[in-house]
Amino acid sequence: MHQDDQDIQYKVQFSTWKKIISIIFKSKKHLVLLIIYSGMLASLDVVTPLFNRYAIDVFFVGGDYSTWPYYIAANLGLALAFGLVVWGFIYEAGIIEAEVSYELRRQAFENLQRLSYSYFDKTPQGWVMARMTSDTRKLSLIISWGLVDFVWAGLQMIMILVVLYLTFVRLALIMTIILPIMLVIAYIFTKWILKQHRVARKHNSQLTAQYSEGFLGAKTTKSLSIEDSNYDEFSLTANNLKRASIKAVISSALFSSVVLVLAYVAVTTTMVQGTIYVLGSVLTLGTLQMFLFYTTNFFEPVMAISRTLSDLQNAQASAERIVGLIETKPELYDKQDVIEKYGDLFQDMKENWEPLKGDVEFKDVTFYYKDNETILSHFNLKVKSGQSVALVGHTGSGKTTLVNLLSRFYEPKEGQILIDGIDYRERSIHWLHSRLGYVLQTPHLFSTTVMENIRYGRLNATDEEVMYAAKMVGVDDFVKHLDKGYQTSVGEGGNLLSVGQKQLISFARAILADPRILILDEATSSIDSESEMIIQEATEKLLSDRTSIIVAHRLSTIVNSDLIVMLDMGQIIEMGSHEELLNKRGAYFELYKNQFFKEKGKELEAVLE
Repeated sequence: MHQDDQDIQYKVQFSTWKKIISIIFKSKKHLVLLIIYSGMLASLDVVTPLFNRYAIDVFFVGGDYSTWPYYIAANLGLALAFGLVVWGFIYEAGIIEAEVSYELRRQAFENLQRLSYSYFDKTPQGWVMARMTSDTRKLSLIISWGLVDFVWAGLQMIMILVVLYLTFVRLALIMTIILPIMLVIAYIFTKWILKQHRVARKHNSQLTAQYSEGFLGAKTTKSLSIEDSNYDEFSLTANNLKRASIKAVISSALFSSVVLVLAYVAVTTTMVQGTIYVLGSVLTLGTLQMFLFYTTNFFEPVMAISRTLSDLQNAQASAERIVGLIETKPELYDKQDVIEKYGDLFQDMKENWEPLKGDVEFKDVTFYYKDNETILSHFNLKVKSGQSVALVGHTGSGKTTLVNLLSRFYEPKEGQILIDGIDYRERSIHWLHSRLGYVLQTPHLFSTTVMENIRYGRLNATDEEVMYAAKMVGVDDFVKHLDKGYQTSVGEGGNLLSVGQKQLISFARAILADPRILILDEATSSIDSESEMIIQEATEKLLSDRTSIIVAHRLSTIVNSDLIVMLDMGQIIEMGSHEELLNKRGAYFELYKNQFFKEKGKELEAVLE
C-alpha cells in the first residue's frame, strides 16, 4: 500500500493518541497550570449570570440599592480576575504549543537519523517534509488550544447544569434532554469529517512533494521545457486538495450548524416555559434571565467542544502521520548483543571498537530489491587490505548494488559480507560507517561555508587539518579566489559552486575522514580532465595502504587499479589488471576500445574547432 493511502482510514487510532499524550505530559507543570486557568475561566463564566440575577431581583425589581457599592466592587474584582486568568491560559497554551511542536520534531528527526538508507530510497522527500512542517504545526496548535477549549467548555457545562438543577429542576431538564441528541449527531459526523480530513492531508503531502521537486528540478525543467506539463500536474493535485478541503470544511460547518439549531430550540423552549413560570410567580424575573443566559451560554461550550472534536478529527490524520514517522522502524538494525558491546548511533562505545584493517569478502551473496528480481546470485569476491578494486560494466550490472551492500545500506538476503574475516553484522552499523569514506557521483553540500563542509568528514578536525585535506585535492586552488576564502558560503546544496568544485570538496571531506575503506561511486564522472588529474594524484597517495572500491564509467580513471572486476547481470565475467584484461581481448577490451576511440574523437573535434 502506498504511504499516502495508509492515511485513508476511518477509525480513531487510540494508540496514536497515547503517544501524543505521553509527549504532552512532558510539560506537566504547564499542563496543570493550563487546566487550572481553564477551570478558573469556566468558574468565572458561571459566576457572572449569578451577579446579573442578583442585580435584577434586588436592584431593579426589589428597588433595594443598599448593596450597590459592594456589587460594583465585586464586578471590578471579577473583571480583574478575568484579565489575569485569560493571560494565564494564553501564556500556558502558547508554551505547550511550542514544546509539543519541538518534541514532535525532535523525536521525528532523531528517528530519521536511525532509519535505513532504503527508507529514503523509497520515501518521497515531500512526504517527510509534510510531517516535519505542516503536520507538526497543525497538531501542536490543535492540541494546545483544543485542550483549553475542552477543559473550559466541559467544566462550564457541568457547573451550569449543577447551578440550574439546584435552582429549578424542571427548566434544567430541557437542556439535559437535548444533550443525548447532540451526542448522537456528533458520532454520525465524526467518521465523515475524519475521512475528509485524511483525504485532504493525502493531497497536501503530494502537493508538498511536487513543490520540492519543482525547486530541486528547476534546471531540468527549464532544459527540457516542460513547464506546462509540470504546471498541469501541480494544478491537478492542487485542485484535488481544494475539493477535499472544501468537503472537510462543509462537513465541519454542517456539524456546527446542526448544533446551533438545537441550541436555539432549547433557548426558545426555555424562554416560553420560563415565562409561564414567572407569570405564575414560580420563578423570579432574575432567575428566568439567569436561565436564559445559561441556556444560551450552555451551547457556546457545546459549540466549542464540537469545534474541538472537529479539529481533533483533523488532527487525527496529522497525528497518525507524524507518530507513524516517529515510530517507523529501520529495516536494518544491530542485534541487541552488538548494541551492548558497540553502542548505537547516538551512544557509541568506541572503547570497544576494533580497528578496521580493510579485508573485504563477498561470500555466496544473493540479493534483490524486489522479489523475483534478483540482482546478485551466489556472488563471491575477495578484496585484500590496501587493494584498489574497480567495478566496471554496463548499467544494471550490479556495480552500485555491491557498494550499497558493502556500505551496509542494504544487507544480503543470503550469504555473508566479511570485513577482516568477520560477518559485518557482528559489529555495529555505526562502527562500519565511521570507517568508510564514500564519494558520490552527485555530492551533497550543506548550506554553510567551504570550511564547515569539509569538516563534516571529521567534526573535531582543526582548521589546519581541514585546509591540509583541501590542498591535497586542489580545493585550495579555487578557494583562494573566493571572496571570503574558506569562510565563503557554498549556497543551498552548493549551488554557488560548479559541479567540479563540489566534487573536489567531497573528496577533501573523504580524505579528512581518513577512512580505511574508500568507495568512489563514479566520483569523477562530473569533473573535468584537469580536476581529474589533481584528484588522481592525491588519491594515489591516500590509497597506498587503504582498501578502495571504485565504480567508474570512464575507464581511463581505473587503469592503475590493482584489480578490475567486469560485471554483467550480477556475475563476474572477467577479472584482472588493466593489462591482463586487455591481453584477453574479451568484454573489457571491447568496452575500453570503444570508449578510447570515442574520447579521442572528441579531442580531435575540439582541436579542429
